[in-house]
Amino acid sequence: MTRVTVIIPTFNEEKVISECLTSLAGQTYQDLEIIVIDDGSIDKTLEVLSKFKISNLKFQILRQPHKGPGSARNMGAERARGEVLVFVDADMTFDPDFIEKLVEPIVHGKVKGTFSKEEFVANPKNLWSACWGLNEGWEEGRRHPKNYPDKQKVFRAIFKSEFLKVQGFTPIGYTDDWTLSDKLGYVAVNAPGAKFYHKNPETLSEVIQQAEWIGKRKYKLGKLGTVVALVRSSLPVSFVTGFVKSILFFNPSFIIFKLAYDFGVFSGAFRSLLGGSSAR
Repeated sequence: MTRVTVIIPTFNEEKVISECLTSLAGQTYQDLEIIVIDDGSIDKTLEVLSKFKISNLKFQILRQPHKGPGSARNMGAERARGEVLVFVDADMTFDPDFIEKLVEPIVHGKVKGTFSKEEFVANPKNLWSACWGLNEGWEEGRRHPKNYPDKQKVFRAIFKSEFLKVQGFTPIGYTDDWTLSDKLGYVAVNAPGAKFYHKNPETLSEVIQQAEWIGKRKYKLGKLGTVVALVRSSLPVSFVTGFVKSILFFNPSFIIFKLAYDFGVFSGAFRSLLGGSSAR
């Protein structure tokens, strides 16, 4: 059986990491290794990790100063013993056969890398989670739009040899997981039936933090793109957009969400313009 290494970057994930690891411990795929790379957490993430026991899996914890998830994933890949790498987030949980179905097209030699369209919202009933999905234009209950394509740039699993061939992700911030495809020159293919669940931000504080990270991303037009983002997320534009969409969505709370979200984007874009770090 092909060994698989699951790589999980963490940054202040004390509330969710145990559930993620427990879900991975129940996978049907047997030859599994888990590497958690803590990216400079300042909460109790490391304390939670140090107490977590996975008797049936190879499990190791690595640490680095806060550099962002791309850098953390690269560290994990360098230490991985698996032939196939799987990248997940700390706020994800999985059906028992998720890994098995995700890597099946790879281990059978059909493709070099996969992703899964079966990505569901883990907290759909939360008010701000629902608003996040509306803002993204996703299909209700899922973390992508309707008619999502069978190929995309973000890899969920890939041969380690392919990953290392291009030196992994370029750690540029929010969009660093797109850089692997750009360097390899091909995209990930959907792995049917690999079902998993991913949390949306569920407090206004989490909305602002996530949006700030999004605002720090590298824009296609460089600094001009950052300026455009600042205008689009400015208070007058945000209020009008939020008000109109709250009516269209029949959701009065959306205007509050939109103001919080755009505040985060504006803050992140402004810091980026001043040369701040792109790390989350």
